[in-house]
Parts: sequence; C-alpha cells; structure tokens
Amino acid sequence: MSKYQVNEKGYYGQFGGAYIPEMLYPNVEELRQKYLDIIQEPSFQEEFNQLLRDYVGRPSPLYYAGRLSEKYGSNIYLKREDLNHTGAHKINNTIGQILLAQRLGKKRIIAETGAGQHGVATATVCALKGLECVVYMGAIDIERQAPNVARMKMMGAQVVPAQSGSKTLKDATNEALRDWINNPVDTHYIIGSVVGPHPYPDMVARFQSIISEETKKQLLEKTGKSNPDYAIACVGGGSNAAGMFYHFVDEESVKLIAVEAAGLGVDSGESAATTALGKEGVLHGSRSLLMQTPDGQVIEPYSISAGLDYPGIGPQHAWLFKSGRGNYVSVTDKEAMEAGLLLTRLEGIIPAIESAHALAYLEKMDLKPDDTVVICLSGRGDKDLDNYMKYFGF
Repeated sequence: MSKYQVNEKGYYGQFGGAYIPEMLYPNVEELRQKYLDIIQEPSFQEEFNQLLRDYVGRPSPLYYAGRLSEKYGSNIYLKREDLNHTGAHKINNTIGQILLAQRLGKKRIIAETGAGQHGVATATVCALKGLECVVYMGAIDIERQAPNVARMKMMGAQVVPAQSGSKTLKDATNEALRDWINNPVDTHYIIGSVVGPHPYPDMVARFQSIISEETKKQLLEKTGKSNPDYAIACVGGGSNAAGMFYHFVDEESVKLIAVEAAGLGVDSGESAATTALGKEGVLHGSRSLLMQTPDGQVIEPYSISAGLDYPGIGPQHAWLFKSGRGNYVSVTDKEAMEAGLLLTRLEGIIPAIESAHALAYLEKMDLKPDDTVVICLSGRGDKDLDNYMKYFGF
C-alpha cells in the first residue's frame, strides 16, 4: 500500500481523520462505509467514464507549449483542464459525487465555492440530474466572480452569500456544514477540494486522479516515457494538485511541486501560503496544517485569486509536505499575474489566476534542456478577465 495515500483509519501520516459534530456522524459514516463499494461498481464506472468522455470532453489534451518551452530552455507540457466543460478541473469531482449521491438516494445537493468554478460545476451536474442545488459563497467572492454567480443561477442553483468572517471560502464552507447538520437525511454535501472529514479528501482525489492517469498515457505517447521530471500544480485546498500528483506519488523520480499563494509576500500578513505559515490544527473536519494565531484562531488568508485564499491545505498535502515527498512553494500576486499574461502572449491561452501561480514557479526553477515538466492548467481565465484588466490597466 502507498505510504502517501490514506490509511484505513482515514489518515495520511498524522493528518486527516474526521473531526465532526455528533449530528454529522451518520452522514459521514454512511459515506465512509459505502463510497469505495459504490465507486468501484462496474455500473458506476461505466456511467462516470461515459460522462467524462461525452459531457466533460475528456481526455483533456496534453499540450506541448513550444514558445514557453523555448523561453525556459526545457520541455513544458500543459495538462489542459481549462478545456473541460465549465472551464476547470472541478467538474471531474462533481460528476463523481452526483452519481454517488444518486446511489445514496439523496435529493438535495449543497456545495461551497470560492472562485465559483466548483459552484458552477456543482450547479451543472445538478441541472444534468434534476436535483435541487444550493451553493454557499462568500459575499466578497460573489462580487469578484460575478460571471460564475450568473452561471450558477442560470443553471437553477440558489446562491447563498456567506456574510460572516472574511466573507470568503472558509466562511462559505462553515455555512455549508451548518446546512448539512440541519438537513442530514436528504442532502449530500459535494465538497470541492481535498479537505473536510474522511472520506472526502480521498474521494475527491480519486475522482481527480483522472488528470494524472491521462497524463501518464499521453506522455508515453508523446515522449516514450510515462513519467515527467516535474509535476507542477497550484494549491489552495489542493484538488487539482491531488489529481495531478495521484499516479506519481509513489514514483520517487517525479518531483512534485505544489505552488501556494504568497499574496503580497509570505510574511506580509496578506498571504495564503499555508505550508510556510501554518501549524497543525483542525479545520472543517480534518487535522491538517492551517494558518492560525498562537491561541488557535484561524488567520484570514489573502490572495488575488479567489480559489487559493483558503487558510488550510488538504491533509494529504500536509503529509506530502511534512514527509518531504512534495516541494511546497509559493509565488506572489505579482508573479502570478505576470505569468498569466506571459502564457497569454506566448501561447494564446488565458489561464485562471489560480493556474497562473503554478506557471509563475517556472521563473524560479533551474531547468535542463532534457527535463520534462507537466503543469496542470487547472482552469481558464474567462472568470478572471476583470481582475486581469484592472491589474494591467487594459
């Protein structure tokens, strides 16, 4: 068994578990007991794969970025999750979870969202399957991600603003958990990242593992070897990175690089670089690393990207960091925005600001001409055009 995957108690090393109120125990326990059996059923796999192919548009291309490669003197491939239906990797997980919810007999779906991509992906699958959908979103994120809010409403979802705390992703998650406690019987909570109580981090990672599964096959076809030298992805809670790393974690020759948001600088007080600033603690149902004050209050994170300003990190990421298997780094708003513009100018691809963080780390690498680098381009930049335009004064 992999020492980097979850154990039978729901832990990755010392991280993970299910720290939940008594009221949620039946829901989480039902999931824990049934999720593996359900997702391994041939009928589930058949429907999941058919929807990924015919509805999402998978496999997503592995694109050799020629001009970017030339600039950095290496071989850089982009895993084009931005080309999925709805514009990001989030749909891989919501397809899996909606099929699971149906098989558990749930009639109502709730979700939390930051940048809005997970909310859109959840609203999309609820429309597809005719289920009621409620999405909790921080009031500030609602303002800065208006196009995604419009998409969710158009799909028939109810978008509920979280008005507490920093009015961002953490607070939306709190509201969603409250809803679930109040509606335990008919409701399934589709968590969008590799966070939350066990089995969510493992379940979401399994649904996102399609990213690295395809990458291995595509690389073999293009280069004759299935493993890159580097796999790079941005990390907020960490679902696209978990998917990008999934089939490489036990391949020690592949260097895993997870890029967090340093905001205005790691030590500026305006940052979301959890592994640099965080300490062990419990947030949203699992033990992980999180940004907190000496007395354990959660510190409000900051990033120009609405999808990376989460004060914690998924428990598997905490373990990959702590064990030394993954290299967890951070880049600033400025570095990310410039990397986003660079990709646009060199390759004609506008990345989500989240994904631009991963691209920005290329500047800090000492790459060799025969290195193969795969970057998970987790989302497209349509939702961020306003931010790009304001930032660069277009």
